[in-house]
Amino acid sequence: MSPSRHRARGLAALALLVSTAVNIVNSPVLAAASPRAVPLWQTISVPGRLHPGAMLLLTDGAVMVQDQGPSNSGAPGWWLLTPNGMGSYVDGSWRQIASLPTGYGPISFASAVLPDGRVIIEGGEDNLGHTGALTNLGAVYQPLTNRWTSVTPPVGAAWGTIGDAPSVVLADGTFMLGGSGNFTNKSQALLDPSTLTWTMTGTGQVDNNEEEGFTLLPNDEVLAVGLRQGVTPDSGYAEVYDPTSGTWSEAGTIPVPVVTSGGVEIGPQALRPNGTVLVVGDTGQNAVFDVATGGWSEAPSFPVINGQQVHVADGPAAVLPDGNVLIDASPGLYHAPSYFFVFNGSTLTRVQSPPYAATLESNWGYMLVLPTGQVLFNDRDGQMEVYNGSGAPNAGWRPVISRVPRKLAPGGTYSIFGRQLNGVTEGASYGDDYQSATNYPLVRLTYARTRRVVYARTFDMSSMAVTPGLPSHASFQVPKGAPAGAATLVVVANGIPSTPLPVSVR
Repeated sequence: MSPSRHRARGLAALALLVSTAVNIVNSPVLAAASPRAVPLWQTISVPGRLHPGAMLLLTDGAVMVQDQGPSNSGAPGWWLLTPNGMGSYVDGSWRQIASLPTGYGPISFASAVLPDGRVIIEGGEDNLGHTGALTNLGAVYQPLTNRWTSVTPPVGAAWGTIGDAPSVVLADGTFMLGGSGNFTNKSQALLDPSTLTWTMTGTGQVDNNEEEGFTLLPNDEVLAVGLRQGVTPDSGYAEVYDPTSGTWSEAGTIPVPVVTSGGVEIGPQALRPNGTVLVVGDTGQNAVFDVATGGWSEAPSFPVINGQQVHVADGPAAVLPDGNVLIDASPGLYHAPSYFFVFNGSTLTRVQSPPYAATLESNWGYMLVLPTGQVLFNDRDGQMEVYNGSGAPNAGWRPVISRVPRKLAPGGTYSIFGRQLNGVTEGASYGDDYQSATNYPLVRLTYARTRRVVYARTFDMSSMAVTPGLPSHASFQVPKGAPAGAATLVVVANGIPSTPLPVSVR
């Protein structure tokens, strides 16, 4: 790791990460819940017209779900899953929302929730059934008006194809896109959310954006692991992006090959609460990057099952509230069945698979961390489940509220201040084909008498950083239909709630 990129804030962030990690080790663990009366996987009823694909968590607690169309090759439709009055997504309700602009209906694209609560998607490997279209179209969705607005692509020949592109929301809230669809684009583009225009960045990148993911780190930098063209063996190359200088530098040597010869695909990259990133390979081997030291270590490999090496050649992972990582893996290149594993930092344990896993390959799976701590999973065959992990988060990973009004009114807008309101991970990960980060605060009200659950829409986040202990603030609006009464308020990030505070709604 180059010393030149250790700017002042990076050093401070790393020091804070190390000290917080020590405090986390020594702090008490939240009391574990009583044994669950629910199964590990619960099926969610899906509308018959919906063929679910990408999922994004809106800041009012609802989930946007893409309709990939009956052939799973792209369609313009989107649906909304809203939890019921008790906060259950399993028993939630569905409604169809606005479709994408004319001519745009991709799969395998860049995606993110912006700090103002809007949703952006960019590019697509397929578009409206045209396999391999590698479109450079894009659009922004405004939940308040239920409307999509087209986004003009970045300028330049290299951006003629965006395709299945990596993306990330930087710590300052800027959306960064990596143009894929070809092996020549080594630059990235930064979006101005007010004008929907782009600025180029990313000088010095050795690798290109093809088949790599972006992971936001606790020091505000971005880790990218992908294939390095022209290098034999092509086993994976790691770089970090410094947002202050807009430059890339090498991030050490990965100890095991995580990309097959020829660099076909790579798996997800999951930032864990302890400041390490699990990089899942398409070779069956995996590695861990330590942000504080800049060093790498070998992680456990996937097993050989029925004579076939299990790996992730495109596929999802999700950081559970207890810090472990749930992974969907399968053998071969796009072959069924899927097997599910949990990585706890030292071991890789196979767990029960959801229904229909026998016909599912890992690249057909999508994961999203819900504010309940569950993982929402769909398998592109029209099935959707939630994963009910039983582990509890460490107390040091909670968002911390330092100031919020205790008297609220339906329809009222307020500010909330605190520390690590975005959590200390990004939630779920897929890689270059889809991003479903949830490192932003949600405000949840639970009424004392009825146990009714209401989410207040959050927006204007001052930061999207995943730095432990970082102060930040956001705005939230109580729904106009929120009932009056005594309630508790929590901030939830990546499925982990803050300590509840008593409030009253009048």
